[in-house]
Amino acid sequence: MLLFKKFLFFSGRSVIMTLRLCRVKPAIFLFLSLFFVCPAQVFPGPERDSANSAEPLTVIDESSDQQVAVVGRNVVVNGKAREVFVFGGDIIVNGTVDGDVGVIGGNVIQNAGSFVGGDVIVIGGAYRPAESNPGRAMGKETIVFGIFEDELREIGKNPASILSPTLSLAFLAQRLISVIFWFLITMIFSTIAPGAVGRAIANIRLSTMKVVLYGFGGLLTVIFLVVAGVAVLPDYLSALVWLMAFIVLMLAYLFGRVALQITVGKRILKLINWNIHSESAAAILGVLFWTLLLSLPYLWTVALLLIFAAGVGLAVTGRRQGVIAS
Repeated sequence: MLLFKKFLFFSGRSVIMTLRLCRVKPAIFLFLSLFFVCPAQVFPGPERDSANSAEPLTVIDESSDQQVAVVGRNVVVNGKAREVFVFGGDIIVNGTVDGDVGVIGGNVIQNAGSFVGGDVIVIGGAYRPAESNPGRAMGKETIVFGIFEDELREIGKNPASILSPTLSLAFLAQRLISVIFWFLITMIFSTIAPGAVGRAIANIRLSTMKVVLYGFGGLLTVIFLVVAGVAVLPDYLSALVWLMAFIVLMLAYLFGRVALQITVGKRILKLINWNIHSESAAAILGVLFWTLLLSLPYLWTVALLLIFAAGVGLAVTGRRQGVIAS
């Protein structure tokens, strides 16, 4: 449990440091990763006015130099803490926080007489100071992105909910838009980089298992390097490592999904004996197949992992045709 809390804290710090370095709104990142990758519903809900007193609480009454990382609970700081990070809950500051305060899927509520010495960063919520001139250290920043609050809070309170999406009209609309999006992306990739896509498809057909195994090895290596970097390196370097790893994995996911969609689409055309040699037909069939697979409760996590592994494996083996064929 202690190791998990440390990992959660360092991961949250990496996200916060990345936002601080980039100084751009992460709306595109959140929209793509939640809307098009995960099958959970991510339509914005009503804004919350304050913390729900019925929700579980973690209360810090004593003064200590501890770093607090909590999932799915509200945190009330009556005493003193070094830094506070919450996923899926609110932070209520009545006392003192020497460093940063960060929340994903919740609000930061700073009551009268309290003090925050670092930055206040909120993703999916709001910053609500009780005073017009709250107790803050000079030169510190307030970064707020008020999107997907209810969805992020629900994931924090009940992580298993993301594994089993709820069937609804909103969910079906989301999947339909996802089909259109990935069809366009697949056709764009096939048009601007036909050689790379063709080699990737050939690699998958020639040795699917080796590509996936290479991908799993590369994925585990990236995760290990990120965790080690976040735990050992200074904040600004760990944020850069986290950001670079995120970009690499997103590109791998994008390319891997495009290659898998065309590969599966062509396989479907062959199985149903359609004498159609069209990239568009193969692309739409592949997109429909993977969108459906990524919408199935629990099984979507396996499909998502396979896409990441395939993308990383194709990147590792893209110039090693001889290795794949051996």
